[in-house]
Amino acid sequence: MSRNTVIDYKTKTATAGARPLKTSTLQDVARVAGVSTATVSRTLSHPDVVSESTRKRVSAAVQKTGYRINRAARNLRTQRSHSVIALLPDLANPFFSNILEGISRTLADKGYSMLVASTRQVHDSGDRLIDYLDDARADGMIILDGQLAPDVVASLEGSPHSNRILFACEWVADAPFPSVRCENRRGTAAAIDHLVALGHRKIAHVTGPQGNVLTTARKDAFVEAVGRHGLALPPEWIIDGDFSLQAGCDAARQWMAIVDRPTAVFCASDQIAMAFIAELARHDIRVPQDVSVMGFDDIDLAEQFIPPLTTIRQDRIIIGETAATMLLERIAGQVTSEARQEAVIPVSLIARKSTGAPPEG
Repeated sequence: MSRNTVIDYKTKTATAGARPLKTSTLQDVARVAGVSTATVSRTLSHPDVVSESTRKRVSAAVQKTGYRINRAARNLRTQRSHSVIALLPDLANPFFSNILEGISRTLADKGYSMLVASTRQVHDSGDRLIDYLDDARADGMIILDGQLAPDVVASLEGSPHSNRILFACEWVADAPFPSVRCENRRGTAAAIDHLVALGHRKIAHVTGPQGNVLTTARKDAFVEAVGRHGLALPPEWIIDGDFSLQAGCDAARQWMAIVDRPTAVFCASDQIAMAFIAELARHDIRVPQDVSVMGFDDIDLAEQFIPPLTTIRQDRIIIGETAATMLLERIAGQVTSEARQEAVIPVSLIARKSTGAPPEG
């Protein structure tokens, strides 16, 4: 191959004597789109400030010219990373997948990318957590963990970047950060109403982790709903757990040990409910013939589970989209004194085959 040979990577052929492929520039995009370079730059950096027709022309020109944004140069110029970090308490929990999808989709529409990390590595230090913003690795932070230690929360509150921190799904009680959450109490009340309508009068509850805001909200709403229906609630009918599969298995064994077993069990999460059912199956206890079981969340597996799980659906895509939108408003400095500090997403009851009438006798 001669020294003037150039590899065409699109066709994987070599052309002797060909000139090196030219890298497209901003000027090339402007020429093809028929607009100024300033308009191209503004469209790529802030697509929401230009008209739809301009966005389409610039987008088509970018595709035609093969132009690639120099993100390092853009970030240096704007003093922004154009990324947002999402912090999760458990990276393996499938519950978070749709929330992350909603966040990612909304960020991408505005030219931002999403980073994902676990809060398990930062529970002992608020400084480590805020480093993501101090080091300009991210322009904002969405936290999906309401069990941060008090000193970590205090560090976040005292940060100069505190206006670019938002909680989603979970939150920290009395902390000043904006949050996006679902109607936890209303969903729990709907679950108990559903079980009572089926004829159940003895209903147990498997809780989430102690100290978690979701646990508190759902447990308090459960106790209130049971009382509203005038039902008995012995202490052993509230079973401590967390949002894990193991908690569901442990809770099932505790339920089996109760002499006067409840005929229905409301679990604080779908994962708990699925593991609860699986453990009962190992002991030849049928759902819903012998006991009805409900969850909360409506994760993707709930509909495919055997039996399909009755649950409370929270629209996790909407939670993610709303959280990303609220955070981007703060990053852009569009927040006023009237800006919403809390967004509450509606829930709905999804009745499937894991609940039915109580067993006779």
